[in-house]
Amino acid sequence: MNPRKWVATLCLVFAPPAAVAQEAPPVTVGRVVVFGREDTPAKLDHILPEVAGTRITVTKRTSVTKLDEIPTVVDNNERELFARTPGVQVSEQGTPGQFNLSYRGLGNPQESEYVLVLQDGVPIATDWIGFPTLYYFPLPQSLSRVELIRGGSSLIYGPEPAPAINLVSRRPKPGQPLAGSSEQIGGSNGLYSTFNVVEGTSGSVEFRADAGYARGDGGRANAASRLAQGDAYLGYRPDARQLWYLAVHLYDVSSGNPGRIGYDQSLADPTFSPTPFNHDWVSRYAVTLGNELDLGRHWRIETKAWAAYQDLSNRATGPQSPGRPPPATTVLQAELFRSEGLDIRAVDRWGRGNALTLGGVIYHDDAPFRQWTSPDLTATPDRFGGTPRLDQARTSNYESLFAESLFRLPHRFHLVASARLEHETLSVVETVRPPFLTRPLADVQVGRTVPLFALGAGNDFGKDNETYFSVSQGYRPLRFFDVASPFANLQPGNLADPARSVSWEAGVHGTPAAGLFYDVGLFWIEFRNRIETIVVSPTDTVNRNSGDTRHRGFEGEVSWDFLAGDPRGRHLTAFANLSLLDARFTASRISGQVGKRPAYAPEAIGKYGLTFRKDGVYSISVTGQSVSSQYFQDSDQPAIAPAFVPARIPPWTVVDVAGDYRLTRSVRLTAGVSNLSGARYYSRVFQNGIEPAPGRTVYGGLAVGF
Repeated sequence: MNPRKWVATLCLVFAPPAAVAQEAPPVTVGRVVVFGREDTPAKLDHILPEVAGTRITVTKRTSVTKLDEIPTVVDNNERELFARTPGVQVSEQGTPGQFNLSYRGLGNPQESEYVLVLQDGVPIATDWIGFPTLYYFPLPQSLSRVELIRGGSSLIYGPEPAPAINLVSRRPKPGQPLAGSSEQIGGSNGLYSTFNVVEGTSGSVEFRADAGYARGDGGRANAASRLAQGDAYLGYRPDARQLWYLAVHLYDVSSGNPGRIGYDQSLADPTFSPTPFNHDWVSRYAVTLGNELDLGRHWRIETKAWAAYQDLSNRATGPQSPGRPPPATTVLQAELFRSEGLDIRAVDRWGRGNALTLGGVIYHDDAPFRQWTSPDLTATPDRFGGTPRLDQARTSNYESLFAESLFRLPHRFHLVASARLEHETLSVVETVRPPFLTRPLADVQVGRTVPLFALGAGNDFGKDNETYFSVSQGYRPLRFFDVASPFANLQPGNLADPARSVSWEAGVHGTPAAGLFYDVGLFWIEFRNRIETIVVSPTDTVNRNSGDTRHRGFEGEVSWDFLAGDPRGRHLTAFANLSLLDARFTASRISGQVGKRPAYAPEAIGKYGLTFRKDGVYSISVTGQSVSSQYFQDSDQPAIAPAFVPARIPPWTVVDVAGDYRLTRSVRLTAGVSNLSGARYYSRVFQNGIEPAPGRTVYGGLAVGF
């Protein structure tokens, strides 16, 4: 093509739609400036597209793990799943049913309360606002990738100051014929795991169904568990511009709860269980109806309507000393959550690489909370009853409107402006309270309206490199426990304000050479109005906005495929990522607290590994994680009673080995060793003891496909 025709083609591609309708004669131009560019495939192996569907992620730091590029993750091992995700700390426990993630020292990792976790853009927290805990996590075999979005994530998905983790489910590929597989795995501690899937397309219809099951004895007494999961997806594409789909997720866990032990006991016998009668049950059923529609003239709309039912039940007694008789009674607890939500968002890809997104979310949840005292130490949820101990009717409502705009500027600069308006309402009405409390019955309703803003900027330079910067506001909505704690003498009229944050992030990333990706940056988070429990008398406590913390540090990652472009489809990829954190209390009403490190804020988290794979044939990976010491409570002090627990959680390093090998086109072998060195460590610590992390486990099996 000669230069005149080349320039004319560019003018047609980047001209407004009205101009394209008219025939444009060739034009001679001395210089052509292109605003924006297509995301390179190499970059998209590690980060999200600059405009991903209806999400604008340029100027925000993102990370992506594609599960097809790593060996099969067995037994829902979150440590291996997040091995390539910088900064995410997994606080491990030996039984399923709770999932504990934290990031940059913001809050306790217990049940991931400070991290927003979604599946296909839908929040999977127990109650998105009032009880943002994580008791459900889909089996990794059902996922295609894991997305981590920092700085500005508050204005894409929700208000939380910490990042958003989006788990993307597998879907059949366009035009895929009917196919399926059955995976069978066995391993240490009585592990048996199976995962079965069938999927395909037929004309304008696409479908996928999978079923997983896992059982095991665990590494401690009373740690046996079973997990069952089922997923179904049905999609309909009446034409190339739209998709209607229905997704169903079923999940059920039954697990013993071995309890917590003192530090000395963890050294003497980490398998000991002081709570041989305790048990947990989790059931979750969710359905999503969605539509994706390209309207033409650069507009796209995505709509999701969902409903979920979750049942958290447990049976709990106090710790039992060896040789002592069992307790006379147990506490039976049932929490139900019935939620519905609607998410509508649209994007206009206007001009030359610009974009505007608009949207709104509404959410409602009913969450009754009940407890009984019972002499039945082996009661199951179908036999719950006894003397009423607690009864709370709880509801949460949440509405949000948001807008975000990407502007392409000369010299390859870009600017992103964001705004979000949040409104939440919580209600707690109590008819029965525990007998050890002296406060009045709770009857509270609170509401908040909070505007949030963010600004981002960046510049493309050199060959596939980009700088990014963002500053964003966030806040942590009040929980049910903040409004009316069922276990404390929180007096009426002492309601705390939501915690707020301002997050700064700046860095540079790119793919300057074949197979090489890097991302390095700095962050600074001001987290204000931390809610701390203040003891005002032997029987009374108050939750107050008594502390501010500052979290700053460095986060970097590098990945290099030494065999990039190999004609035989082989890859030898080394990766490493490092998070350095300096977190401190900058204000507190608690005497002597200023200057201390907040709980679960390790100074360094390093992850590293090497993967050797051949596309569609084999994948062998060695990964390691090293975490520095950290305090388990904000006071930076040890616990003395009921058992001694050191103030610091000791540092640990864990190495995992995993591999897949496709023996034939239809048979794949899978094997691995988790915690190769058998390191003895713990990362879950409470005032009443330690939960030891799992030791070395070995697994192996095969998958047969058709």
